[in-house]
Amino acid sequence: MSEIQIDWAGLAPMIIVFGAAFVGLLVEASVPKERRLPPQVGLAVLALAAAFIAVVANSGKSETALSLGDTAIGSVALDGPGLFLQGTIVLLALVAILLLAEQRTTAGGDFVSEAAVVADSPADIAQRREPGATEVFPLALFAVGGMMMFVVSGDLLTMFVALEMLSLPLYLLCGLAKRRRLISQEASLKYFLLGAFASAFFVYGMAMLYGFSGTIDLAGINEAGIGSDEPRILLYIGVGMIAVALLFKAAAVPFHMWTPDVYTGAPTPVTALMAGCVKVAAFGGLLRVFNVGLESSAWDWHTILMVIAVATMLGGAIFAVTQRNIKRLLAYSSIANAGYLLIGVISLGDAVGQTMFYLAAYGITVIAAFAVVSLVRDGDNEATDLSRWAGLGKSSPGTAVIFTVLMLALAGIPFTSGFTAKFSLFSAGIGAGEVGLVVVGVVSSAILAFPYLRVVVLLWLNEPAPDAPTVNLPSPMAGTVVAAGVTATVLLGVAPGFLLDIVSEASTFLGT
Repeated sequence: MSEIQIDWAGLAPMIIVFGAAFVGLLVEASVPKERRLPPQVGLAVLALAAAFIAVVANSGKSETALSLGDTAIGSVALDGPGLFLQGTIVLLALVAILLLAEQRTTAGGDFVSEAAVVADSPADIAQRREPGATEVFPLALFAVGGMMMFVVSGDLLTMFVALEMLSLPLYLLCGLAKRRRLISQEASLKYFLLGAFASAFFVYGMAMLYGFSGTIDLAGINEAGIGSDEPRILLYIGVGMIAVALLFKAAAVPFHMWTPDVYTGAPTPVTALMAGCVKVAAFGGLLRVFNVGLESSAWDWHTILMVIAVATMLGGAIFAVTQRNIKRLLAYSSIANAGYLLIGVISLGDAVGQTMFYLAAYGITVIAAFAVVSLVRDGDNEATDLSRWAGLGKSSPGTAVIFTVLMLALAGIPFTSGFTAKFSLFSAGIGAGEVGLVVVGVVSSAILAFPYLRVVVLLWLNEPAPDAPTVNLPSPMAGTVVAAGVTATVLLGVAPGFLLDIVSEASTFLGT
């Protein structure tokens, strides 16, 4: 009888992250509360750094991590796109973890000390002076491990387990804000309820695709799309339900309604983690499902996905114009960017590399943007109303310059990563024959540039209010987040060749 062969080196990045998360739980149980922060931060940073090294060590692989004798088991696919997306998630998570550890902007950090306290009660108000909960670090590591598993899942069952692994910790993290507790808890509950519906859609979609193809393996489903004798209605229902679940995580219209509320209510470091890492994981899953599992049935889903992409690009951009809250503005920006990324999904293999480049460039920029948002404060609260940012260029020019660079990048202005990412993705879309989608993307980008440039005008051409918000000096951790984001934004705008070469070599999925 053949034995199962396991590529432990290929699984090492996920093993390291999950292992560190379990060790973090032991730290919570054994170390006094006032001493937990340094070991938790150190453990998370070291684990993510080690996981990235392990991902790099696996570069060049194109095989499954499990096999039974000479028969490959496709549960975990170690290929170019999966490994690149794993590395991207780990690096973005490493930056976001530093933001989670920031303590200087508000006393004790952004997280509540005890979550199981009635919001805004005397006990809740009293604990605002206490250090924040440190279990956020193992929770974040569990979520990151789930994201890493999600982008290398070769069958729908593994993908579902990974989806739940990345989602459940995020539901908790969204409700742990130290201030504005009711809004934070509302965001957590809304995300949980809608996420549960999305998970149910995934399970039912998986059942339908199994009924059509007789397998949950993505490559097997693709083969069945050509030769299965089962009713094709099973395929249509299965694809639709799976797409609903994945598009929910990607924040595509009409599955986007949770995004502005959750981005606003969650602690800003958690919002940064979601905007950067979850976006990469969601589109990593979409790319794999549609390229590996549904490529042969592209004619069946192409039109409906085009409609969703158009609605997402235009809806996100138009609603962003009306926003007066900086976090909601970035949320609707995230929705519009999901529409641009759907062009890469629809274009299939011709645009995989450019889509991955876009994910990396957007992820680091948006994390840095949320880091700056966390520094601009009215007392102990963030100054999220755009009117409060007026004249910041005169009262805090350094912060204004940094935020201006990030806004210009999100607007797609030349010599920033945003322009390079949009240009390469739209070029790939044209090459794949999706000219109409690219035209809509260009129009959407022009609309979306208005709110970004309006922020720049507010920063530099308006006079500051007498009670203008203060910009808190960050600790080295948050300062590193901002510096890394601005550096990457500029570097990928003026010299993107090295990363474009990497994604070009790592753009072929196993089994395609």
